[in-house]
Amino acid sequence: MKGDGTVAFSRGRKEPLPEVETNVWACTSDDCQGWMRESFSFDKEPACPLCEASMELEVRMLPGLE
Repeated sequence: MKGDGTVAFSRGRKEPLPEVETNVWACTSDDCQGWMRESFSFDKEPACPLCEASMELEVRMLPGLE
């Protein structure tokens, strides 16, 4: 016989990442919920990638990136 037929798969991380205070750019339009991490922006003051409205800095609790 070639084993017992069990197969193990990894489905990624078992524990959630800890949340940390993160600076994000948030869309100022009431009709849009766009936002992005500040560290992912190349512009000093980016426009919303979804609706092109202006964005403002705010802090959110998000999972930390490794």
